[in-house]
Amino acid sequence: MSKSIQTLVIGAGPGGYAAAFRAADLGQQVVLVDPLPNPGGVCLHWGCIPTKALLHVVKVKDQARAAAQWGLTYDEPRFDLQKLRAFKDGVIEKLTGGLTQLVRQRGIEHLRGTARLTSAHEARVTLNDGGEQSLRFENAVIATGATPVSLPNVTLDSERILDARSALELKEIPQSLLVIGGGYIGLELGSVFGKLGSTVTVVEMLPGIMSGADRDLVAVFEKQNGGDVFKEILTSTMVDAIEESSGGLKVTMKSVDGGNKTSRTETYSSVLMTIGNRPNSADLGLEHAGVRTDDRGFVIVDDQRRTSAGHIFAVGDVTGPPLLAHKANLEGKVAAEVIAGHKSAYDPATIPAVEYTDPEIAWAGITEEQARAQELDVEVTAFPWAASGRALAMGSGVGKTKLVIERQSGRILGIGIVGRDAGELIAEGVLAIEMGAVAEDLALSVHPHPTLSETIMEAAELFAGSATHIYRKKK
Repeated sequence: MSKSIQTLVIGAGPGGYAAAFRAADLGQQVVLVDPLPNPGGVCLHWGCIPTKALLHVVKVKDQARAAAQWGLTYDEPRFDLQKLRAFKDGVIEKLTGGLTQLVRQRGIEHLRGTARLTSAHEARVTLNDGGEQSLRFENAVIATGATPVSLPNVTLDSERILDARSALELKEIPQSLLVIGGGYIGLELGSVFGKLGSTVTVVEMLPGIMSGADRDLVAVFEKQNGGDVFKEILTSTMVDAIEESSGGLKVTMKSVDGGNKTSRTETYSSVLMTIGNRPNSADLGLEHAGVRTDDRGFVIVDDQRRTSAGHIFAVGDVTGPPLLAHKANLEGKVAAEVIAGHKSAYDPATIPAVEYTDPEIAWAGITEEQARAQELDVEVTAFPWAASGRALAMGSGVGKTKLVIERQSGRILGIGIVGRDAGELIAEGVLAIEMGAVAEDLALSVHPHPTLSETIMEAAELFAGSATHIYRKKK
């Protein structure tokens, strides 16, 4: 016999639990289905959070080493892998446990298992303990996320081939590591292993790493990390084959740069695959409910996150790029509010992106390269951190803050930052874009001195011709 409920949420990652929490807060009867003991999904268990915990630790090591130039000396920092794993796991346990408590406080029924739609308004839940539960729902939210993919031409089954999840287990630190993919995950995990002692090479098929960011921001990262954290960053290069050998994994790579087809073979202790994800949509029974997907399997949604079945919504990675936790979180709230009868819609224009490397890179809105490609009439201002008192006082003078400004109106269209804690600074730019602020709004807002946030103010002042710490010739 089916149990009748108002809202079914399938998947308890950042999109799913946000949808469940918001729906419950708006008075909905909610059932949340996920196979894991606690909510959090990939982000909390094997993604954003554990990666950032490790990045924090290796950054502290770097700061301790750099302190010698300021007159503060230490013995060379050493890593205890067991304690490092315990720290990472402790952070995960605290956060996921907190979410479970919030599920209880909101009166949400949490079923540990997997759900499959059997009709437009029914689902069957296969519980982890072997039982089954049939549910009849008024509305549903699909938030099942995505799964890492491997190279189609690589069929080798080896413990030396890692994905993000297995890499974060930190079973050992490989002597040499090839990272396939120059995006968020590859560069962040590559940074971790490089600073833990691995010799790291990155290979990226596209002409550049961090494809969404402006090249001038990426250039700062490459200059800081090339030859140190990363032995090599090979762009316009693809992996052709991986074979097991006595010394590790023998990898054949070839250039894809126009007519210059060159090939090379190197041996690495381990290989980390970070080339993308496929949506977890294949086994949900979507066809029984009339929910359509695109040719890659991503669920098709509108700006309210409705699927082709109007009472079924989808949020997060299962709907396609960008695969970001904060995007999923927003989408989950939007879906819940629409279900509850509120006017709400998702607007991707201000979704920020952050690369938590050292230095960090963050951007939001329209990038300079996008503005040029769209032939927008913009002015781009950039404030160098070498002129920031706070940045220099922290030994972090390498960086810049740039604004993409509509020339005629002065409206802020985009922001890009490279430097220490760029991810913490980007929110001011996001707010400026969201509220339709003009450069003068940022320039006239008093920022405390000395802070890194002043770099945003001074970039805005450059547009007005009133920057204090940068001389700009009069037009």
